[in-house]
Amino acid sequence: MHHTDSGPQRRSWVTLILELTPHALASPQLGLDLLRTAWAFRRRGWWRRLPFLPLPDRTYLRWRMYTAYASEDAVPPAADVIGFARWRRETMGL
Repeated sequence: MHHTDSGPQRRSWVTLILELTPHALASPQLGLDLLRTAWAFRRRGWWRRLPFLPLPDRTYLRWRMYTAYASEDAVPPAADVIGFARWRRETMGL
């Protein structure tokens, strides 16, 4: 399967975070949008289980990647994450 810059890549979530960081630092509004989006994806009751971090629920995240990219292991392109974060703010008022 061939992927372009507009599709999911074989890379890590850490790489995605590193790609998003300069965008968030350059635009405070986008940074806030990204933080709000990350917070929305946190596992419910995250403070009750190790590692006590507000990380996404793995099963839910894999389902979201499958429905969006037809692969549970997909890591979305930074442009998709930025677009989704902005869409949440503009459409949902978040």
